[in-house]
Amino acid sequence: MRFLIGFIFSVSLLAQSATVKGRVVDARGGEGLAQVSVRIGELRATTDAGGLFEITAAPVGDSTLTVATVGYHAMKLAVHLEAGETRQFEVVLSADNFRRSDTVDVGAGPFETARQDSPSTLVLAGNDIKNLASVLADDPLRAVQSLPGVSSNNDFDARFSLRGADYNRIGLYLDEVLLHQPFHMLAGQNVTGSGAAFNGDMVEQLELHEGAFPQRFQDRSAGILDVHTREGSRKGVIFRAEASLSNAGGVAEGPMGKKGSWMVAARKSYLQYLISRLATNDTSLVFGLEDVQSRLSYDLTPANHLSLFMLESFSSVDRTSNPRLGINSLATAGYNYTLGNLGWRYAPSSKLAISSHFAWMREKFDNLNTNRLRLGSGFYGEWVGNSNGSWVQSAQSTLDFGVSVRRMRDAGLAAQYQTVTAPPRLQNRYNGTGTLAGGFAQQSWTGLGGKLHLSAGIRGDRGPINGISTATPQASASFILGTGTRFQVGWGQYVQFPELAILTSTLGSRALLPIRSNHVLAAVEQRLNERTRLRLELYNRADRDLPFQSFAEPRLVAGKVLVPPVSPLWYNALRGYSRGVEIFLQRSSANRFNGWVSYAYGRTNQRDGVTRARFVSDYDQRHTVNIFAGYRVRPSVHASIHSSYGSGFPIPAWLTVSSGVYNLAAQRNQLRMDYYQRTDLRINKTWTHDKWKTTLYGELLNMTNRTNRIFNSLNSYNTSTGRTSIALDSMFPILPSIGILFER
Repeated sequence: MRFLIGFIFSVSLLAQSATVKGRVVDARGGEGLAQVSVRIGELRATTDAGGLFEITAAPVGDSTLTVATVGYHAMKLAVHLEAGETRQFEVVLSADNFRRSDTVDVGAGPFETARQDSPSTLVLAGNDIKNLASVLADDPLRAVQSLPGVSSNNDFDARFSLRGADYNRIGLYLDEVLLHQPFHMLAGQNVTGSGAAFNGDMVEQLELHEGAFPQRFQDRSAGILDVHTREGSRKGVIFRAEASLSNAGGVAEGPMGKKGSWMVAARKSYLQYLISRLATNDTSLVFGLEDVQSRLSYDLTPANHLSLFMLESFSSVDRTSNPRLGINSLATAGYNYTLGNLGWRYAPSSKLAISSHFAWMREKFDNLNTNRLRLGSGFYGEWVGNSNGSWVQSAQSTLDFGVSVRRMRDAGLAAQYQTVTAPPRLQNRYNGTGTLAGGFAQQSWTGLGGKLHLSAGIRGDRGPINGISTATPQASASFILGTGTRFQVGWGQYVQFPELAILTSTLGSRALLPIRSNHVLAAVEQRLNERTRLRLELYNRADRDLPFQSFAEPRLVAGKVLVPPVSPLWYNALRGYSRGVEIFLQRSSANRFNGWVSYAYGRTNQRDGVTRARFVSDYDQRHTVNIFAGYRVRPSVHASIHSSYGSGFPIPAWLTVSSGVYNLAAQRNQLRMDYYQRTDLRINKTWTHDKWKTTLYGELLNMTNRTNRIFNSLNSYNTSTGRTSIALDSMFPILPSIGILFER
């Protein structure tokens, strides 16, 4: 009887309740999201491996369906349920740094870019950018340092090396505009600290083109980092405030009528207080930073879309409290970076799209000593106009084309002093303007049922000062076998014109030639499943006409010390090659494990055509290992670990060592720094409330407490004996960090 009464009671409750079921998917690609918390009233469920959920006995009437997981914007849906009703939902969740949307953005796949015209591309998007950016620095370029084939052995510097080339040969594009020096940094000084000026919360995707990149990118000879910012939310107003031990900031975004969106972000760093306690041997690294940026987007018509991105940033240093500073030591400095980028996308039909940008950027810096005398100052300004188009000729072929004009001005000086009263001994002065103009055309073709993709293009440019004209071709091919095996080859020629600061310098010459590079690469890739791949890539890059100050460094010549001149000249002195192999295993998924394990081996040798010296590149690192793994443990907890190993860069000087004593040598770059190794652990914990979400970020940097060092400078040398002293900087010790984020 009791069983019968209980059964009747249960049936009665079910008759007065409803059922809610459905699927939760990722806005980027439509993958079903596992480990997502779904709540209605007091009832909860967690999605399965395919993103499916079901809640029975849901309350009838008006309720709120809340869907949330760590790393994603929480979704709240107002629902009205009738007794006995079954409602089906598809809920789209957007990552915290992905534009908020109710629709799925379906791309070419987790490993390809939309254009598929670059044979060597790595993509970072979604929560990977945030988890790799570090709580301590919150810098998107730190995430790039973790990618396969990328080398960076400096904890204080956001810049990186790619296949033996220094960062100045890697083009950083932000929304289709090549940026000059978009950093928080100290310009005109031999220091190593820097951070990206743009906010990682506004970045939607990063694409790193490691070699044989398409000719739509200009004026860089080693690689391209293509950064795409996101639009603000068109669904509602969102506020986010974030604070950690090293920085604080916030983001606000929302709709602008029914056709647009707005977004504003600001941040201020307190990292200088932390570094001042860690890098006591180099207080020049102690600098503060702050920036504010915004993005507006608006649809004028279905075919016309406008966007406006604005950035203002400032970096400063104050070392006046240091009593050991000399007359030529930096005491105070400031660096200001400004960017405005107006974009217009015109798509009159499904076969033609044109994207145009009109941008202006400015950089200013001023460096003073303890007596307020100027050690250096500079101004860089640039106006940019470019327009790129894509014409879909058929389902199998597409023509891409574009033109660009950059009007640049660069002026500055560097000085040294012997006494406070005597006039400065001018080391360098530069001042000039120039226009760099160019264009490209590229034809792509797909055949054999999508298994064969061919692309070929050519670019023409005219230099900014001496009017040197160049023509550079590029071609790539990709072939997919039915077993999931893909072969890719690429070849391209590239030019990079010298900076105006070198062309117009008292140490340079307007006759200096552009850098020229030839890239060749071949890769084989095996798709183990839709979201896992194993890739092997071989590359060769031949360089020539690299600018170099051949006599800027002391050395031994015929057993005697060669003292460099006060004003060493620039020459197109260097030529050489970079060769190597990269292999990595990668899984790209919003569920379970996500990340990669990579190993890169490379050799980069150079020859100075002026002195006939041969040596390895300053960024020749033979062995590099990068590992990253992320896992959503529970709906509210995400854990990730990142580890990097580098066998060590050369010490960029003419040195030898014996019994711990450094001496000048006749061979450059024969000594190397000790190996670099760092492992970081990060855990994110989220609490979802009725009106806001709270996320706690915990991070342990250098958890093995490895003592890593970098070369700072050659401090002094004896002109008779050749004995020298050098300065080495220590990187981060084991260091915990914590941050908290509030979102409404």
